Amino acid sequence: MTTTQSLNVDDAEIAKFEALAARWWDMDGEFRPLHEINPLRANWIDGHSPVAGQRLLDVGCGGGILAESMARRGADVTGIDMGEGPLSVARLHQLESGVDVHYERSTAEAFAAEHPEHFDVVCCLEMLEHVPDPGAVIQACADLTRPGGNLYFSTINRNPKAFLFAIVGAEHILRMLPAGTHEYEKFIRPSELAQGLRDAGLQLESMTGLTYNPLSKRYRLNPNDVSVNFMVHASKAA
Repeated sequence: MTTTQSLNVDDAEIAKFEALAARWWDMDGEFRPLHEINPLRANWIDGHSPVAGQRLLDVGCGGGILAESMARRGADVTGIDMGEGPLSVARLHQLESGVDVHYERSTAEAFAAEHPEHFDVVCCLEMLEHVPDPGAVIQACADLTRPGGNLYFSTINRNPKAFLFAIVGAEHILRMLPAGTHEYEKFIRPSELAQGLRDAGLQLESMTGLTYNPLSKRYRLNPNDVSVNFMVHASKAA
């Protein structure tokens, strides 16, 4: 994972989510899986780093699903994204929900230059596999985190099982996600993410997998199975 000084944005990836922005909060639409897994992820984050009273940044916040849930738990939440459509939806939903979240259109790298070591908790979920240089995003997240702070990343493993489950199954058979949502070559192995954390001066604290049972149609966290979706908790030295 190398870093780059260029704008770390894939316009085609932004366009995918811009096109679906209006349906971000449709519980039966394309983003239903995000709504279903959000409580599991939010509980895991809050369990490791109680967020009440903490300054929390959601990098790649999209329509604000995680951001609002963290704000409901008492965090002072900022959400950043490069998609203006999803951000507009997030702001509109905020008016309906009454949940206080501050949203800005920015890359992680640009925001880090403006707000170094400002946040207690930084979350970057389901984003690393959508940017040209995930290492640059990890470094920016590290730069945004105060000494002693905590970081959370989630992504998809790169192996045949992940291709079968995350692309063939989820996008083409079960149609849980729009076809073309993911590109296999952009998936990230746990060892690669761990190296990216080390390169950014971060300590890997724990890792868990997220598994889906197509029969029960239920998700669960499974620390013993990181073969497809997985999430990591990292820390920055005090």
